[in-house]
Amino acid sequence: MSLQPSIHSCFQDAVLYPKLFKLQDNLYAASFFLMKLLPAKFILDNARKEGKIRPGSTIAETTSGTFGLALAMLCNHYGYKCILVSDPVLDPLLKNRIESLGAVVDIVAEPSKVGGYQRARLDRLNEHLDKHKDSFWPMQYENHNNPSSYALLAEYFATALGKIDCLIGTVGSGGSMCGTSLFLRKVNPDMQAIGVDTINSILFGQPDGKRLVRGLGNSIMPAILDHTIFDEVHWLSAEETFAATRNIHKQHGLFVGATGGAAYKVAKHWADRHPKLTTVFICADEGYRYLDNVFDDNWVDAQNLNLNRAFPEPLITSSPLKEMKQWTMMDWGRRTLQEVIQANRSNVEVMA
Repeated sequence: MSLQPSIHSCFQDAVLYPKLFKLQDNLYAASFFLMKLLPAKFILDNARKEGKIRPGSTIAETTSGTFGLALAMLCNHYGYKCILVSDPVLDPLLKNRIESLGAVVDIVAEPSKVGGYQRARLDRLNEHLDKHKDSFWPMQYENHNNPSSYALLAEYFATALGKIDCLIGTVGSGGSMCGTSLFLRKVNPDMQAIGVDTINSILFGQPDGKRLVRGLGNSIMPAILDHTIFDEVHWLSAEETFAATRNIHKQHGLFVGATGGAAYKVAKHWADRHPKLTTVFICADEGYRYLDNVFDDNWVDAQNLNLNRAFPEPLITSSPLKEMKQWTMMDWGRRTLQEVIQANRSNVEVMA
């Protein structure tokens, strides 16, 4: 084994791409330090090239997760000011980490009467944008540079693994799965793309509701989410997601976040049933943010969760509108959300 050490000029470049782990003959984990660095860097680099920002400019965004951390890291490195608007759901440890990088974190204390915290955060963000004239809003849910950035990841996968038959990942903004799948299908048009969501997320038609899992799911529909990318969609409960996150750590030593655990559960199931096909799943971050929740027995007990209640097979549904309580999957068939909803309504009318 020959060592080929790399020397990087900055930390972000050293961790921009994931490490690849072979978990079984046909199953690979793509484990990121912080996946959101990839779109955040791509968006800011393009904004700089287009003359929209320069050193000293203010980058302002609404976020409660790792996209905010990625922006704070990059702004610190490139000399931009950073203002992040969030709400009380923001992890205090993550807030401390972001602020230690020099970013300002503005917590909206009360939800709006219409639109809840999402509306209140957007209103506060617009106040900051109006106040700071030399400002830029990355708009991760609407900026098509988000999915475009994942052409780099697709090239990385193709170079390392060759033909990929199935890509599996969780969906929050839709950027990673839509962008990576789009570019991988230029090499293999038949590649399966499987999206993993959480129950009570509106992204694939579930009614909005309380969610415990961070990093996937949403209460608003991102403009960049292209539903026609997906062949299958799986919904997991918090219990199943957290149990899988612990399992991948116990069985393979991979210390990943809850989104990685959710993707692993679905990918393991698919790979076992397609032993001759190469399966890759995405782990978007490491497990350190989850030490005081997912990996904490006291926190799990306080949420009345039973992580031993595992389901080896998903329930099959023909409608995303149905109430779900456990792992459920649907043959999405690369359709729009509207097509899926309309097909469900037509089936109900026929049955009536």
